[in-house]
Amino acid sequence: MTPLAAGAGNADTGATLELISFEIGGQEYCIDVRSVREIRGWTPATPMPQTPDYILGVINLRGAVMPVLDLRCRLGLGRTEPSSRHVILVIQHGTRMAGVLVDGVQETFQLAASLLQAPPAIDSDANNQFVDAIIPLGDRMLSRLVVGALLPRTAVREPA
Repeated sequence: MTPLAAGAGNADTGATLELISFEIGGQEYCIDVRSVREIRGWTPATPMPQTPDYILGVINLRGAVMPVLDLRCRLGLGRTEPSSRHVILVIQHGTRMAGVLVDGVQETFQLAASLLQAPPAIDSDANNQFVDAIIPLGDRMLSRLVVGALLPRTAVREPA
């Protein structure tokens, strides 16, 4: 059962969702606004050795060291050349928190949960399912991202 199907079965058709939309390479995406801790301007990240190519590095967020992900790269859409026009969305899922680099934040909005449509079945790795719903809004088409799937998995490190 897909995450959308699991959630849709439990939600009443009158449920309202509050989402925040953003742009990556001319395409609109959205996530639940409750996952967003803050929106920051671009801050250069300190690179870390032996990390996946979608991790730009780490930044210090009020005393907490946090990874910054190139969301375009994480979604397999190429690399971003960060500039002052880019934005970092600080997102959280459970105890995991990270910054995701996007081209720009569009808007926050509410919509009926009944408008969510399951994404088409496309041959892809089920373990990397980033999109759980498609939202057609007039001539716009937004993909809702699964925040927990975007964040890097944490590993337990042995002390030196």
